[in-house]
Amino acid sequence: MQKLIQFQLRAADANSHDAILSQIAATAGKPATSITGFHIIKKSIDARGKLVKINLSVLAFIDEPFHTRTLQEFNFADVTNATHDVIIVGAGPCGLFAALQLIEHGIKPIILERGKDVRARRRDLAILNKEGIVHPESNYCFGEGGAGTYSDGKLYTRSNKRGNIDRILHAFVHFGADERILFEAHPHIGTNKLPQIITAMRKQILDCGGEFLFEQKVTGLLVKDNNISGVLTASGNRFEGNAVILATGHSARDIFELLHHQHIFIEAKPFALGVRIEHPQELIDSIQYHCVSRGEHLPPASYSLVHQVKGRGVFSFCMCPGGIIAPAATSPGELVVNGWSPSKRNNPFANSGMVVSVEEKDYGTKGGPLAAMQFQQAVEQKAFQLGGGKFVAPALRMTDFISGKISSTLPDCSYLPGIQPAALWDVLPGFVYQSLAEGFTAFGQKMRGYFSKEAVVVATESRTSSPVRIPRDALTLQHPQVIGLYPAGEGAGYAGGIVSAAMDGEKISRAIIGQLTGKEIV
Repeated sequence: MQKLIQFQLRAADANSHDAILSQIAATAGKPATSITGFHIIKKSIDARGKLVKINLSVLAFIDEPFHTRTLQEFNFADVTNATHDVIIVGAGPCGLFAALQLIEHGIKPIILERGKDVRARRRDLAILNKEGIVHPESNYCFGEGGAGTYSDGKLYTRSNKRGNIDRILHAFVHFGADERILFEAHPHIGTNKLPQIITAMRKQILDCGGEFLFEQKVTGLLVKDNNISGVLTASGNRFEGNAVILATGHSARDIFELLHHQHIFIEAKPFALGVRIEHPQELIDSIQYHCVSRGEHLPPASYSLVHQVKGRGVFSFCMCPGGIIAPAATSPGELVVNGWSPSKRNNPFANSGMVVSVEEKDYGTKGGPLAAMQFQQAVEQKAFQLGGGKFVAPALRMTDFISGKISSTLPDCSYLPGIQPAALWDVLPGFVYQSLAEGFTAFGQKMRGYFSKEAVVVATESRTSSPVRIPRDALTLQHPQVIGLYPAGEGAGYAGGIVSAAMDGEKISRAIIGQLTGKEIV
């Protein structure tokens, strides 16, 4: 028989096949020889007590042959001569998963990516980190795989109502991810491994007859009588199809400006703004695991923090244990930071975005639908000016940030372009600075030791989500003004992270499949 069994083990035992087998036998009341094998269904850490435990949910095979884990199958069709073509603008997770689902149902995707492929993109990131020169079309946000490719590959999401999370995770495994992402509570691929997976997805799309074109920046939409027939690119090319999916990500400001210029309705949207904070990983481990050293059996510790300051949320975002802070600007003269971790999360620092919610009352209405974007951009420009150029970031020790003084020295930091002491209250809007200061104090009370002079605050974390929403009809998912235009993913304001963006891409494709073929895809 097969039986679902739940139990707790010490961290060392949770990594031992024999220890898990023994616990299954004891829990099931069976001799160990009766257990022919098991699959881990869910694995999470319980660090509430002094002794850290691992929660395990396993499917045990008892007195019957063991079967390997059943992985979801994907049936990709040959779309070389397909009846329908769909233009997909953007090759992030939203665009890629939209393309793959279209292929499964016999529709040809034509992906237009403004940036470069993952290998060429890596060279531009090296230049950005070492020389302080940003390529406006090939950076941490733009290029094959989107912003997630070189910023960590976190797959955790609470958006289970947006689509089938398991299907997305199984697809990642299909294209090369470790099966552990299927059962870990906070699945993570790692920046060092995600590029190969993205490359495998591209190969699948091309092998099936889809098109995948790089350095094709969209500069115009072909709209007539409120119907879209295709797009124009900066290289002078014209691409036409039966529908257009806009999956451009949260940083494609030129797309927002293009839509506004072509009188296609968009609207300003609340977002979040703040800093990235970095601690020694050993400090976070000692706080979370209640020990001097976590040992070899526990992963680097993470945290999730939230606090309300006068009705305004202050919260951690994109926490990267064993990670690195990276320059995520998309244009010269603007300073943006983000974080990422390799698959082993074995760097000596832990960093996290720490942001404050920004509402309409803060950015106003003067800029119309671009008001929030312009507010965001102005803060990034201040940070660049105060940093001193070449993407050197303005920073303070956490203790000095709260006391309002410029640090005389700064601790070591993973941010490669470098940091320098600066008055962050001159960078951040007053309500953001004050909210963060109060939030840090509260977090220091929740996590004893978190408030530390060894922690460094680096500005600015400003690309948590899109500051613009591109509206779409609740039923058809098309833009309410332009038939055949499908806003999707983070850039349109409908997702927040790799998995939710991928699910939204699939959701959009299902709507298009229904529209073009009459088939209803559940």
